[in-house]
Amino acid sequence: MFLACSRSLFFMAFIAGALALGVSYYLEYAVGLKPCGLCLLQRLCLALFASVCLVASVHGPGRFGNFLYWLLGLFCSLAGTVTAWRQVLLQSDPLQLSACSANSGALYEDLPWLCRVTQMFNGDADCAEISWTLFDLSLPEWSLLLFMAMTILGIYQLMRIVWLACKRPLSGTSSHRAQAGD
Repeated sequence: MFLACSRSLFFMAFIAGALALGVSYYLEYAVGLKPCGLCLLQRLCLALFASVCLVASVHGPGRFGNFLYWLLGLFCSLAGTVTAWRQVLLQSDPLQLSACSANSGALYEDLPWLCRVTQMFNGDADCAEISWTLFDLSLPEWSLLLFMAMTILGIYQLMRIVWLACKRPLSGTSSHRAQAGD
């Protein structure tokens, strides 16, 4: 029962991540919204989360494997949550922006990858611009809601796995009584 439940949860989390990625690509290519650096980082975190969930749903691991997959998914969703939170903060207070560069593509070519990520996390004028809303929430706010939901799901599943492991007796016998029909 535990295996079927975890596989279906991983698959539903994959579907949610894939739908969110599809919407982001639709808004970029069909509607014409240009993603900023923080949007690209969120998209990367979402793609990593969705791929972890897809691999876990196909693999169908045991209890320890489920723990590792939920831990990887939690790490990806936490990284996305932090990135989306930073963009929401930049949109609410654009005075936090660093100095804008005229050609950010040329700036990113000469820097190592960690400096590029740091520069993207600092934000620019594109990150603070609210170009699209749905129900009065901007794209980073929707992204933050999705990442927070996935983070809560990951924390709940990890706590559930630890709780079930702690309830199991040390003798190796089953803690469940035998059913009359078994």
